[in-house]
Amino acid sequence: MGKKITDKVIFENVKVLDAGAKGVSVAKAPDGKVIFIPNVVPGDVVDVQTFKKRKAYYEGKAINFHEFSEDRIEPICEHFGACGGCKWQNMTYEKQLFYKNNEVFNHLKRIGKIELPEFEPILGSEKKFFYRNKMEFSFSNARWLTEKELASEEQFDNKNALGFHIPKMWDKILNIDKCFLQEDPSNDIRNSVRDYANEHNLPFFNPRNHEGLLRTLMIRTASTGEIMVLIQFFEENKEQREGLMEFLLEKFPNIMSLQYVINGKPNDTIYDQDVILYKGRDYILEEMEGLKFSINAKSFYQTNSDQAYELYKITREFAGLTGNELVYDLYTGTGTIAQFVSKQARKVIGVEAVPEAIADAKENAKRNNITNCEFFVGDMKVVFNEVFIAQHGKPDVIITDPPRDGMHKDVVQQILNIAPERVVYVSCSSATQARDLALMDEMYKVSRVRPVDMFPQTHHVENVVLLEKR
Repeated sequence: MGKKITDKVIFENVKVLDAGAKGVSVAKAPDGKVIFIPNVVPGDVVDVQTFKKRKAYYEGKAINFHEFSEDRIEPICEHFGACGGCKWQNMTYEKQLFYKNNEVFNHLKRIGKIELPEFEPILGSEKKFFYRNKMEFSFSNARWLTEKELASEEQFDNKNALGFHIPKMWDKILNIDKCFLQEDPSNDIRNSVRDYANEHNLPFFNPRNHEGLLRTLMIRTASTGEIMVLIQFFEENKEQREGLMEFLLEKFPNIMSLQYVINGKPNDTIYDQDVILYKGRDYILEEMEGLKFSINAKSFYQTNSDQAYELYKITREFAGLTGNELVYDLYTGTGTIAQFVSKQARKVIGVEAVPEAIADAKENAKRNNITNCEFFVGDMKVVFNEVFIAQHGKPDVIITDPPRDGMHKDVVQQILNIAPERVVYVSCSSATQARDLALMDEMYKVSRVRPVDMFPQTHHVENVVLLEKR
């Protein structure tokens, strides 16, 4: 039943039916429209206040709970609900895996409209928390006050924050005390940087007026125990910058790589910036099956190291290599998969659009004494052409791990022209993967599917598909 309050409607006793896209849950309004509701769990029965009405759906929030779902658990993080991350922390891990698996199945079935084999069981992550190897935090002098803080009537004179963006608010930062995503000393480093900055009056960035000193803090950790810290400053102030850097080195002598960026641009992306090494080396080392990979400040590396290893093992198994195959690894990044499968292949050719990533790949291959991998830079749809194939040979197996928007249709067409025996398609978006699989359906049948959970407590899921020639 709907009660009208101004132009916002309250729907009472609504049962939450499903976990939807982007981590929000789904219910049905009495008029049949879908309602998207954050921070609830399928099975909850709630009153919903809507705050957005569209042609086909509402967006709302739960203002009262009548029944709690049996799949609901108590979130362990004090920031849950205000923070935009870890949206599924209030749901049992078994159910998280169930909904992730469901999403992959529905995308492949509905969008791909293809015949599917029985899925292999989704691979859960052994670590449910503290699994990320890279975190980025933002500084702001416009701290976001939570509903709880506002209700406390306490005076918050210090508006400085170091933490995460509030969802859909680019200029508001939630101050984070303890995050459960990256293992120690990550929390200690972040809190110590904030305390030092407050004590020494280092100006926190104001994103609206574009002023202040401190912009972002990036912490990278590796399974080898090595730590990288990068601080992004909006402007140069040698005395304040060096004071903070020296403090970090003294308090955390195990920082292997301490770096900084001076970035006066409107946006805070560092990919077009000079990264300056302050102390140590400009990379940290990750290790996998004896292979060592250097990770620098701009490197793309799977953010869950332990689960990346599991993902690569599944990819290698699906590739079914005997030692005689020529393998193409498309969207190779820093060449991690290429090197990981190389000892079971005759030769691996990696292609990637980012020149720095290919430089890393070559460096890592040299470090690992791998001689049967070659890496090439270029936009996939341009480089991956007839001339390239003629030059490097027709692959027996193609492994492809494209970005979220999937493969360009020209790349899909080129795979069909080459027609290798097997294609292993790794994807972080089963929706775009399904679209691409549909384009390949005439020539290839999907013979194996295995989703992999890289990001517990979130809705994100990877998927590995084996395509075999019909």
